[in-house]
Amino acid sequence: MSSSSASPDRSLHRVAWLALALFLSYLCVAMALPVTSVFVATQLGLGNALAGLAVGIAFASTILTRGMAGRMADHRGGKLCMTRGLVVYILAGLICIAASWPALPALAAFGVLIAGRLLLGVGESMAMIGLLSWGFGIVGPQRSGRVLALVGISLYGAFAVGSPVGLALFEASGFGWVMATCTIIPLIGLAMVWPVAGVAPHHGERPSFWSIIGKIWEPGLVVCLQGVGFAAIGAFMSLLFLNRGWSHPGIGLTFFGGAFVLVRLLFGHLPDRVGGSRVALVSMAIEAIGQYLLWTATGPAMALAGAFMTGLGCSMIFPSMGVEVVRRIPPHLRGTAIGGFAAFQDLAYAATGPVTGLLADRFGYAIVFLVGGLAATCGFALITRMTLRDRVPAP
Repeated sequence: MSSSSASPDRSLHRVAWLALALFLSYLCVAMALPVTSVFVATQLGLGNALAGLAVGIAFASTILTRGMAGRMADHRGGKLCMTRGLVVYILAGLICIAASWPALPALAAFGVLIAGRLLLGVGESMAMIGLLSWGFGIVGPQRSGRVLALVGISLYGAFAVGSPVGLALFEASGFGWVMATCTIIPLIGLAMVWPVAGVAPHHGERPSFWSIIGKIWEPGLVVCLQGVGFAAIGAFMSLLFLNRGWSHPGIGLTFFGGAFVLVRLLFGHLPDRVGGSRVALVSMAIEAIGQYLLWTATGPAMALAGAFMTGLGCSMIFPSMGVEVVRRIPPHLRGTAIGGFAAFQDLAYAATGPVTGLLADRFGYAIVFLVGGLAATCGFALITRMTLRDRVPAP
């Protein structure tokens, strides 16, 4: 069924169903995120830098495949792209299970884990971009902000639930059982999306990927700077709690994800209604405050407050800037454009882990949140520049 033949409410319900399927499937990413760094740093004994690399390498993989996923969605449809991504999730989980084999030396286990994390990044790219392209086709560009908000609720809601579940399962049964669970749950999502009708791709002239990037680099850089704060929490907040002897190391992402989802539910309509730059400006300021709270935290309550504030701030930046991207790009290129746009955020996720891991080895875990705060401050300055420039009338 096309978007033109469905009522607005029914169209949004279809997107919400697909977003629920992504939430369930994305638990395999969320459960693995804090567990991976703890597994590498403590059980394999390979240090914080390699722990950060193991986390960040999946996001590096998405950078290299966002363009491919976008072209697949534009040429062959979002449904095909998303379902193939869910299949890749399953394959990645099978490979990561092998990394837990006790007979493997630490470096060999790390190599197998890296292979699985790379494949996980490919699946993440295809599943997310496929759903976004599919959703835009269902509801139309005038409600693209709602699609972006629903997808974000799915992703970060999964982080809120998956992080403590993954760590609890890790402590109870070990890394192999976490990865086995991550192999099974994408099957549920695949069964949910398979019966839903796809949307035929648009046709038109297709310029180069880099010419599209040239039109969207500013909103892309904003989400890159925003992503540093989340990546710091995902990679090192659990290790910060463990290092300082604080209880419940897995709930940092729960506080982040809970705040993130709350804002998306209450204010997901704002970018479509008042404009993306205005929403992003306030959001980036809040994220900066959250990161500085984490940097200066003297106890778990203060750290969790920082994670919560970071979630409040991060929540609306991607959809706010995404609305600006969709408005600049014609329909037959939106999958490619949103893939390139998301790659900017992936760049932050990929680089933050290993870079801040090196800093953490020398200066302690708090330093990674200072980096996140400085990145958010730079993002605030960039959005301010964009807003002031857009207010100046063209000559």
